[in-house]
Amino acid sequence: MKKTLLTCAAAISLLVAPTTTIMAQNADNPFLKPYGTKYEIPPFEKIKTSDFIPAIKAGIEEQKQNLFAITANRATPDFDNTIIPLENLSPILERVAGVFYHYDGAMSTPEFAEMAEQAIPLLNEASNAINLDDQLFQRIKQVYDNRNKLKLNAVQKRLVEKYYKQFAEQGAALPADKKAELVKVNDELSKLFIQYNKNLLNATNSFYITVYDKADLAGLPESSIGQAAEEAKKRGLDGLWVFTLHAPSRLPVLSSADNRGLREAMYKGYTSLAFNGENSNIPVIEKIVKLRDKKAKIMGFDNFAQMMTSRVMAQTPENAENLLLQVFEPAVERSREEVADMQAYVDANGGGFKIAPWDYYYYQGKVKKQKFNLEESEVRPYFSLENVLKGMFTAAERLWGIKMVEMPDAPKYMDEVTVYDVQDAKTGEHIAVWMCDYFPRATKRQGAWMEQMQAGGLYGDGTTKRPIVYNVGNFTRPTADTPALLTIDEVETTFHEFGHALQAMLSRAPYKSLFGTNVDRDYVEMCSQMNEHWAFSPELLKTYAKHYKTGETMPDDLIEKLNAASKFNQGFVTTELAGSALLDLNYGKNNGENLDVVAFEKEIGDKIGMPAEITYRYRSPYFKHIFGDDGYASGYYTYLWAQVLEADAWELFEQKGIFDKKTAASFKKNILESGDTEDPTTLFVRFRGHKPDAAALLRLRGFAK
Repeated sequence: MKKTLLTCAAAISLLVAPTTTIMAQNADNPFLKPYGTKYEIPPFEKIKTSDFIPAIKAGIEEQKQNLFAITANRATPDFDNTIIPLENLSPILERVAGVFYHYDGAMSTPEFAEMAEQAIPLLNEASNAINLDDQLFQRIKQVYDNRNKLKLNAVQKRLVEKYYKQFAEQGAALPADKKAELVKVNDELSKLFIQYNKNLLNATNSFYITVYDKADLAGLPESSIGQAAEEAKKRGLDGLWVFTLHAPSRLPVLSSADNRGLREAMYKGYTSLAFNGENSNIPVIEKIVKLRDKKAKIMGFDNFAQMMTSRVMAQTPENAENLLLQVFEPAVERSREEVADMQAYVDANGGGFKIAPWDYYYYQGKVKKQKFNLEESEVRPYFSLENVLKGMFTAAERLWGIKMVEMPDAPKYMDEVTVYDVQDAKTGEHIAVWMCDYFPRATKRQGAWMEQMQAGGLYGDGTTKRPIVYNVGNFTRPTADTPALLTIDEVETTFHEFGHALQAMLSRAPYKSLFGTNVDRDYVEMCSQMNEHWAFSPELLKTYAKHYKTGETMPDDLIEKLNAASKFNQGFVTTELAGSALLDLNYGKNNGENLDVVAFEKEIGDKIGMPAEITYRYRSPYFKHIFGDDGYASGYYTYLWAQVLEADAWELFEQKGIFDKKTAASFKKNILESGDTEDPTTLFVRFRGHKPDAAALLRLRGFAK
């Protein structure tokens, strides 16, 4: 360890003069030195939009010089003089990037968005400077080639192997001319991702439906009506009601509005989002697909899907498709039964029309009520956000031994953000910082996600830091007289994203690159999907599902109905998810020549047998997972891949008891704490006792026994 510290110190000492000059020119920039706050939480109140570009440039300069210190070192490359310094190339860039990427999703004001158009190419350039540096790669390769001769433990060896693999995957082994091509393609793609996200945000914010007659609001919950009235008031339309495409506004219309025309308008508005006009993403997608194909061929692959799946558990697009079709086909069969039930309901009630896609949410609710005597409006009063968080924290303490202690004086980027000190429930030891930001606004993109502002693991000064993690959502806002009441889906989403946060917060991996959620993409969703199961377990529901007016616990008969209905509508849910995943993989196999996005969607839908009543979960112009960046591109299937792992793991909890201490301890040690320190299949088998069983997912969804 002393040798590691001395090596890092030597590398950093070479940077003093130029970095000091940059810092002197931007003395008040909060990113240019350690924050000095408790747990290094960013001092948001001091951060200005104008701070980002100077800090990014300073970080790039710091990175350049640290990179030179590694490559100019004449000592034989080893773990201490190559891999450890590489883990800590630029503290400045880490600080600014952690906040920048968070703001880009959750605080993208017009001023910030304008700055981001300059910042993202700079950040990509900084990334390319590392990934394509031949001298650096040769040092990594030398460590990799000698890894069995060096005195490395198993985790250190895995870190070396991960670096070698990642650099090779990013083109480090390419000849100079191919590297130049790759840099150009990556730069063009980064600009297209910016444009795609900008178009999507603008298109989302520009669409709204104004309702003039209160009679047209029949069936909607009072909370949704109140929210629509407040939205109208903000727009100077007092006395009217305005609905937007943000989920808390859109979903209640689709699921509850008796007015079929209102449902149709909302559905068509959503499913045509960013298709036309100045915010159309169609031409952006066509360029992205073509460039991705070019990138794959530069890297020596036949297509983009082949390149992306080669890097994770699936290994090939065919393996991913095989899993999807195993699930898709029984899901479609179940969805046909669901449609038949809904059509029967329509016919029995004199509807006189054929079920259309905008009827699905509404009539599945009617059939659910008929079959289980359960309506969403019955359960929402028990799911105030405050109580849901209490339930989530209770489960985390019982299962994983942590407690969430609110930090009211911690820095926040908005008043409605809540910050917690995550502590060991027995010892009080600090484990992580967790912040949550749950309500929609014009500067926030749709959806829900988890990320971190500070990575956990070993830092260049020899200290080990704990992570700063956040969850973001777009849930129903409180009104003047009603707290934020979550839908069943929103409760599930809250637990899901917190599952990601748990894997990031509880990790005990010693190095940043192996820490927390830095695992294979088709493995990372396992923990989040596992955490959903506790949300509606009767044992936990009785601790947190309290009526917001009376304080009464959700009655047993309602809990029973909620759980009896848990497998209801799984045909629809699985079909739209698997359909989107198959669409994504087929985009990855397309070369982009003469691509017609609308025709391509239809072609794939026809090929796989997508039911007419169901569309893709996300149509291409708003499929941000795969076109907003490369994160889930040719990888959206990973949700279902991980659901196989999750379903199999959950069966063990069901057998042993959902709060069984021994099972929880094993899951915590082998899954939540391990990060990427070992092969994910090895870790899963160590917990479960066998390799993942795909049939477990069919059993969980009710498609098989």
